[in-house]
Amino acid sequence: MSSVPLLAFEAIEKSFGAVRALRGVSFELRAGEVHALLGENGAGKSTLIKVATGAHAPDAGHLVIGGRRLARLDPASARVHGIACIYQQPALFPDLTVAENLALRLEPPQLARRVDRAGRRRRAAELLQRIGAALPPEAEVRNLSMPEQQLVEIASALGAGARIVIMDEPTASLTQREQVRLFQTVRTLREAGAGIIYISHRLDEIFELADRVTILRDGASVGTRVAGELSEAELIRLMVGREMNSLFPPPLGPVGDTVLELRAVGCRAAGVRDVSLTVRAGEVLGLAGLVGAGRTELAGVLFGLTPADAGEILLGGRSVTIDSPRTALAHGLAYVPEDRRRHGVVLELPVAQNITLAAHRTLFPGGWLRSGVERKLAGEFIARFAIRTAGPGAPVASLSGGNQQKVALARWLATAPRVLILDEPTQGVDVGAKGEIHRLIRELAARGLAVLLISSDLPEILGMSDRIGVMRGGTIADVLPGTAAAPEVMAAALGTAGKGAA
Repeated sequence: MSSVPLLAFEAIEKSFGAVRALRGVSFELRAGEVHALLGENGAGKSTLIKVATGAHAPDAGHLVIGGRRLARLDPASARVHGIACIYQQPALFPDLTVAENLALRLEPPQLARRVDRAGRRRRAAELLQRIGAALPPEAEVRNLSMPEQQLVEIASALGAGARIVIMDEPTASLTQREQVRLFQTVRTLREAGAGIIYISHRLDEIFELADRVTILRDGASVGTRVAGELSEAELIRLMVGREMNSLFPPPLGPVGDTVLELRAVGCRAAGVRDVSLTVRAGEVLGLAGLVGAGRTELAGVLFGLTPADAGEILLGGRSVTIDSPRTALAHGLAYVPEDRRRHGVVLELPVAQNITLAAHRTLFPGGWLRSGVERKLAGEFIARFAIRTAGPGAPVASLSGGNQQKVALARWLATAPRVLILDEPTQGVDVGAKGEIHRLIRELAARGLAVLLISSDLPEILGMSDRIGVMRGGTIADVLPGTAAAPEVMAAALGTAGKGAA
C-alpha cells in the first residue's frame, strides 16, 4: 500500500464574517481505511466537508490529493480528483430510474447522441452488484427506501472512480438490518482501496467501523487516534472538552401514582391494536421495538393525530376521549415528534415564538399577543435548558440540532403537561447535547411528569428507562424492568420471549 495519503488537510482555516469555523485543521486519509470525523454540532465537520468537496474555498491552508498540493477545489474538479460525498438525504431524481440517475452522473454531456438504454441498464446492474445492492436498474427512485437511495449514491461514486468517499450521518434514518447492509458496503469499499471519511454521532458505529478517528472541537483538530485504542469515555472527553459524569443520569426522585393508563387501545388506521400500558408520575417509560413495530403510531394515537377507535384511555384514573391534538393538550399531553425540522420547530420563526407556539391559548386568552410575556417565558426556558442562542429573537434555523431539540422540548413544556411523549429526542444530536437532553428528561420526571420515551437507540432505552415497554406488530409484546439487558429487549422485539405484565 502506498505511503502517500489519498487526501490530506494542511492547516485549513475558514471564517464566515467574525465566526472562525475552522482553525488550522490538519489530518490525513489513507487508502483502505475508514477514518471517522467526530465532534459536537458546530465543531466544524460540515465546513470541512464543504472544503473537501469544493463548495467552500479555505481562507488559508491546502488540500493535498495523492501527493499533489492544491490551493482549492471546485465541485467539478473535486469529482475529477475522485472525491464523492454521500449525504444523509440523497440528491436523486425521483421520477427517473436507477439506471437513468446513474447515467446522468456518469455519462459525459453531449448535445445529440443515441441513448443506449440497454447499455445503461447493464452498467447500472454491474455497479450495483459490485456493492452488493440487489436493486433492479429499471426501478424508479421514488419507490426506493432511503437506504436503497444511498446505495445508488454509492454506486454512482464507484462508477465515477471515486477513491475518497465521504459519508455524512449515513445511518440516521436506517433500520438495524439496513445499517448492517451499509456497513458491509463500507467494508467492501475499504477492501477495494478506497478511503472513507465517516461522520456519525453514534459512537457504537465508530468503534465497529473506524480504523482511526480525528476529533474536531470548536473548529480545531484535537488529534487523531487509533479507534481501537480509545474507550468511549476518552472519546467523549476529547469531543466535549470535559469529563461527562454519565451520559445516562440516574433517576432523581421517586415514582408516584399512575397518570396515564391504556386499556386495550387500538386504532385500525394506525395499525395499533390491543395496547395496555401504564405510565406513572416521575417515571420514564421507554418504548422499544424494531422499525415498523408501531411506536410512533401509538404516539400519534395518544396525541389525537389518528384517534383511537378501540379500548380506553385514562388520565388520572378518569376515562377521556382524545380525538385531536387540541383535546390532547387540554388533557395535559404533550408530544415532541421524531422529525424536529418538519414537525418540532418552525425554522423561520424566532426562538421566542417557537417556544410559545403551543401555549397561545393560555398565554394570550384574549387573542392579543404580548411580546413582553412571550420574551419573558422564552428567556426562562433559554436559561433553564441552557439553549445556546444569540437571544429570544434569533431564528431557530441558526441553532445547532441539539439546541433546536431543546426549543422543541420547551414549546411543549410551556403548556404545563402531565404526560410528555418524546419520539427519538436525541436523534442526530451530538454526544454533549445528548447528555444535556437526558439530564433534562430526568429533571422533568423528578418534577412529577410521566414521560414516554420512544427511541431506536437501544443504549438510550436501557440507560434512561425505569421500565421498558417493547412493541411488536402494533401492540405491547412485553414490559420489562429498567434493569433488563439488551438481549432481553431484543428477544421481546423479535418475538422470542414470553409476555410479561404491563
